[in-house]
Amino acid sequence: WSGTVTDVRPDAAAALAAEGAIAVKTAAEVADRAEIVFSSLPSPAVLKEVAFGRDGLVHGTAVRAVVDVSTTGPVVAREVAAELAEAKVEVLDCPVSGGAKGAVDGTLTFMAAGSPALFEELRPYLEAMATTLFHVGTEPGQGQLAKVVNNLLGATSIAIVAEVLALGVKGGLEAETLLEVINASTGKSGVTEGMYPRIVLPRKFNAGFRLALEVKDVGLCLEEANHQHVPMVVGGAVQQIWNIAGATAEEGADFTSIAKMIESWAGVTLKGREAGAP
Repeated sequence: WSGTVTDVRPDAAAALAAEGAIAVKTAAEVADRAEIVFSSLPSPAVLKEVAFGRDGLVHGTAVRAVVDVSTTGPVVAREVAAELAEAKVEVLDCPVSGGAKGAVDGTLTFMAAGSPALFEELRPYLEAMATTLFHVGTEPGQGQLAKVVNNLLGATSIAIVAEVLALGVKGGLEAETLLEVINASTGKSGVTEGMYPRIVLPRKFNAGFRLALEVKDVGLCLEEANHQHVPMVVGGAVQQIWNIAGATAEEGADFTSIAKMIESWAGVTLKGREAGAP
């Protein structure tokens, strides 16, 4: 592999360099060497700095297209696309779902927005990382909208499942049995079928996604709802519970650890049979 990479963490770039990539120091250097640049970044501020900061992609001499797979919200996606368009650089707004496991396994989902021609040109690169591709719109920001709406639904499910399991355990039910009932009934979801039995009840809390990033993602959805003047009463309540979790969790906590906060409120522990549940 002869791609060019950069990262603020030297170990991340070094790992790719060991696979044959060329590691450079700045985003501008990447954009001097590559016509197509993929960016995966943790926050809106970092994306803006990488896109059009002092050493940003906008200063590159070779780049003609940027594929941003970050989750930074529709507002920033539109802003970044407009800035890069001034430099004749096209943007595919292409957030990703599937988590760390999906990235390792190459089974991610991309929800792309941008030129249909650019999407088709980049399809082979995306298919190398994903099993599911959606072209959701022609305007940058629309991919972000699809992503943050999905993330709000996921965040809602994670929180409410913790609450209902805590209620069940408080009332004398076994958490694992209650999950089995839910998964054979109308309340089942990916969260009840996957995250809770595999990560929360065994007390692993290692899904691979930081709680602080989930707080950010929920906030981005509510920001766009305000921008579009769409009331989100339930979404607002979900945002508050994640804000509380973000303010009280340990530094670097996994997002599944929100269950610990809800456990503490209820005075119970959500354990599976193998983790020592009564």
